Amino acid sequence: MKPIFTILFFVFAQIAFGQNSDTQSIQKMLSNQTSAWNKGDLEAFMDGYWKNDSLAFIGKSGITYGYQQTLANYKKHYPDKSHMGQLKFDILSIKAIDASHYFIIGKWHLTRTVGDAGGHFTLLFKKINGKWNIIADHSS
Repeated sequence: MKPIFTILFFVFAQIAFGQNSDTQSIQKMLSNQTSAWNKGDLEAFMDGYWKNDSLAFIGKSGITYGYQQTLANYKKHYPDKSHMGQLKFDILSIKAIDASHYFIIGKWHLTRTVGDAGGHFTLLFKKINGKWNIIADHSS
């Protein structure tokens, strides 16, 4: 009977470690995005997004498809450091959907000289070629 418990322990430990490692990777990526934003580096901020025409970004103006169009929209709405300000994320929930997808809910806040802004977001992450990527972002 003991060998079965030992095997089950190691199986569950592997599952828990994998999810913990994935969660940590996603949180680190979001932290890197925050740092890039706060330096005024939109290209580095976009490193977290899937570089694909199927990337979906849903905002107050509707849905945008594609990495390049999403980057262009960021550049249009945040043309300089005064419009970008200082970004802060508050993660409210990180849930694994399966081994290659995570769903994140959070709040964002920009402290800016042109007036603060903020709202909520939902992000769908997918692990592609060993890297976590945002494949859908709904920010309000």
